[in-house]
Amino acid sequence: MTVRDAVRAGVGRRPARDVEVGSWHECATAPAVIEAVQAGGFDLLILDGEAQPTGGLGLCRQLKDEIFECPPVLVLTGRPQDGWLAAWSMAEHVVPRPLEPTALARTVSAALRANG
Repeated sequence: MTVRDAVRAGVGRRPARDVEVGSWHECATAPAVIEAVQAGGFDLLILDGEAQPTGGLGLCRQLKDEIFECPPVLVLTGRPQDGWLAAWSMAEHVVPRPLEPTALARTVSAALRANG
């Protein structure tokens, strides 16, 4: 199972009673992510901190530095000890590996509620 599959399965269509995921938009490269975010329309970005060749942590930092009113970001870190990297990246939310579906759904729900 890919990371994308694990995230979609862990979050599901309704991660909480009051939160529904209307759609997913996937990007395979950093330039595609930047272009999509610049176009707008996202309530939450989920970036893989371990993605190659451009990791989600560095990409998050770039998005936060360069895009006005960048949507909130949830980064997936390689391990719980990498929380400081998530803080450096300016991500609002973090979920460490191994991905735990309950924690992922809870974090996504909280992020979407906070974003209104």
